[in-house]
Amino acid sequence: MEINRIELLSVGIDVGSSTSHLVFSKLILIRDEHSPTLKFKVKERQIIHEGRIIYTPFLDDNTIDIDKLTAFFKEEFELAGIDPEDIQSGAVIVTGETAKKHNAPQIAEALSKDAGKFVAATAGPNFESLLAAMGSGATVRSRTLKKTIMTCDIGGGTSNIAISKNGEVVSTSCISVGGRLIAIDPDGKICRLNTPAVKVMHSIGLDYKIGDFIPKDDLGKIVGKLAEVLIEVMTGPARSPLAKELMLTEDLTFPGKMDEYIFSGGVAEFIYGGLGQFNDIGELLAAKIIALTPLLKAPVVEPVNKIRATVIGAGAYSLSISGSSGFMDERLSFPIRNIPVLRVDVDQSQLSPDHIVSQINLAFQRYGILEGQETVALYFNDPVKVNYADLELFAKSVESALVNSIRNNIPVILIFEKDVACSVGNVMRRETSLKNNLLSLDELSLNDGDWIDISAPLVGRQVFPVTVKSLVFPNN
Repeated sequence: MEINRIELLSVGIDVGSSTSHLVFSKLILIRDEHSPTLKFKVKERQIIHEGRIIYTPFLDDNTIDIDKLTAFFKEEFELAGIDPEDIQSGAVIVTGETAKKHNAPQIAEALSKDAGKFVAATAGPNFESLLAAMGSGATVRSRTLKKTIMTCDIGGGTSNIAISKNGEVVSTSCISVGGRLIAIDPDGKICRLNTPAVKVMHSIGLDYKIGDFIPKDDLGKIVGKLAEVLIEVMTGPARSPLAKELMLTEDLTFPGKMDEYIFSGGVAEFIYGGLGQFNDIGELLAAKIIALTPLLKAPVVEPVNKIRATVIGAGAYSLSISGSSGFMDERLSFPIRNIPVLRVDVDQSQLSPDHIVSQINLAFQRYGILEGQETVALYFNDPVKVNYADLELFAKSVESALVNSIRNNIPVILIFEKDVACSVGNVMRRETSLKNNLLSLDELSLNDGDWIDISAPLVGRQVFPVTVKSLVFPNN
């Protein structure tokens, strides 16, 4: 009997500059009747448990307290009555200034391995921007209302900006503006001071250090400048030297005028009228941003999710599903993690061995990766027509380009945007020396420079869950 519905239990874990928390979601997948292979798509996302929110624990300014953090998340699983063995997808995302801490990669990997069978370890400002846009509800809203919506997720250390148009995130960016770049103790002395705040101070002629008393007027000047550069980037591009210095990514690409703006993240709780006292600059930053919103020249609307936007995005929106006609060597073991995606620009109209081999070589060279030294995913759009002669030429050319990978028994992973994976895989098995270590997947939309995790297949080894992510920790 054909399976037409799959339920997956997913977790999103966010370790941020200010706070850490998780959510559990149920993902319901059904077959897409418009897909050539009847691939599965996520039909419904149900949040089934929202965990407590804690301050992210630190041992010192540069070290996350992994013991406290792992103990907290273990408690959250127990409180939700969920066994990590039952978790089948999701992501641990280390965000903002926390991603710069020296043990951040180890934290992400440790939590992802403890969280379930297939939970990705991620970091990277553009990826965070995408997840926040989706988790806030803005991306779905852009599709429903047919609008172009900018989201700005303001956390403790960074502001992650994204533009959603007609249900797709079309541009992302990030700047070091956040509500916990400075923290003040009850005596008005600075007890936390991150580098971006120091840069802002110096730009306006101030010089305070940890332990110094800071007058409210000077604190207001610093926070006002943070709000100014954030609005500058949101209206784009970054022009001032300070805005350029605080940028963590490239500028936004604007697809036209914005119809709406949405704020999410912890600071957004204050923007939309929430109350709280956290001994940091979050509430003051919110007030300064509110004062500048007339510069946005479009309505500011309240999102479905604010402080939990990124963690909901990590739990409910980080999963992609391959087409249902892949090809795999039964001896491959899963999950296969942390695979860089190399785009290969093969043009059907120029199909020849020289063209294919040269384009694969260029893909490796672009990222400074030597063929045969590590596992990569070669990503093709629509490189070959499905006729035997062309498929054989393509297969043998790929074999010629991957001599070292084949000799070293490194998995050969080929991913196609179009529905050709099974045909390519079968012909490669039949016509080349590549008799094992081959995985061929299709109907996935990837970008050059993505990183992916691939899980064990579902539904009679037809469907591969894939997490598309970023693995760029700033101190790596």
